[in-house]
Amino acid sequence: MKRNEAKEMTISMEQAAQQTVFPILFAISFSHLLNDTIQSIIPAIYPQLKDAFSLSFVQIGLITLTFQLAASLLQPLVGLYTDKKPQPFSLATGMAFTLTGLVLLANVGSFPGVLLSVGLIGVGSSVFHPEASKVAYMAAGPRRGLAQSIFQVGGNAGSAIGPLLAAFIILPYGRHSISWFSVIALLAIFVLWRVGLWYSASYLHISKKARGAVIPHHLSKNKVVASIVILLLLIFSKYFYMAGISSYFTFYVIHKFGVGIQQSQLYLFVFLVAVAAGTLAGGPIGDRIGRKYVIWGSILGVAPFSLVLPYANLFWTGILIFIIGVILASAFSAILVYAQELLPGKVGMVSGLFFGFAFGMGGIGSALLGKLADITSIEYVYKVCSFLPLIGLLTGFLPNLKQRKV
Repeated sequence: MKRNEAKEMTISMEQAAQQTVFPILFAISFSHLLNDTIQSIIPAIYPQLKDAFSLSFVQIGLITLTFQLAASLLQPLVGLYTDKKPQPFSLATGMAFTLTGLVLLANVGSFPGVLLSVGLIGVGSSVFHPEASKVAYMAAGPRRGLAQSIFQVGGNAGSAIGPLLAAFIILPYGRHSISWFSVIALLAIFVLWRVGLWYSASYLHISKKARGAVIPHHLSKNKVVASIVILLLLIFSKYFYMAGISSYFTFYVIHKFGVGIQQSQLYLFVFLVAVAAGTLAGGPIGDRIGRKYVIWGSILGVAPFSLVLPYANLFWTGILIFIIGVILASAFSAILVYAQELLPGKVGMVSGLFFGFAFGMGGIGSALLGKLADITSIEYVYKVCSFLPLIGLLTGFLPNLKQRKV
């Protein structure tokens, strides 16, 4: 492709280093929507897979674990490698893995085949997230929290759409209809190829400008390491809890309240829409008032609602799950940008580490919570998880970082 094709997607590189490049942010957010729509099909069809292959809750947890580990273990390595050697078209390549896994998932006839297919989708995700987050950082200008929120909300919207598509397409027409979603993957490959053109033309110039805009924090190495550990513990709290919602909430409302599968998917949709709303709000609020305050309010602030949820009736369950989604989701953009500011110049590695850890905690959490559900009950799982947001008290140990007002 010619260089002028890349330039059509954005303003001049000089302006791109100083301003927020919204066309690229919207393109990468849309790609995130497509990517996570495909991913969210996996937990949305768990009831169908459970019936088709006579799976236990442990095996359901293993499906999530396989996907999450494939999507997490490679992410820091991908980010570290591309920090040193940029790969503008790796985004489109990663989506090709997702396409392969999607087609396989529609046609496998055994549980090991299911694990292989979700593993391939996970590999695609492990390439997509650190590189796409880096593109969002490059296009952010001075508004890094807003940029990450725009990027993240695309993924959250995709996660919300997936269960609806599963309810109204896959459930009525069967698992083979998953192959229809190949169109989504092909569209994502096209968009990501176009983003790769901009990435290729702009990377060196924007990266140099971005490094010059970093405000030194003057923290000791030990303080930086301790802060990263605290942030990872907060990610553990958030994603362990969210694993309990995303993997088992449909089973929870079916078992506790006797609703049907399609109605249970609607309750999951309410939660995922709330997550999208919270994600969009968290980044720009962090730009304005400071990321630490957003992290504090998000992780710890959800605790009163999570503690009440296991004892609520069906009506209040719908209300509480929306409130929990909004509050809890506002943290991730703030956590990620805060970590990027702790380790300037290592955007890909930091993005890969935090996305990878988040996916890994989600997978491990799903497997362990599935085992706990088999031993006890799905209601007991939610009583245990309700205490996880209290880990948010650790936010008090994070240092305050200087940041530019926008």
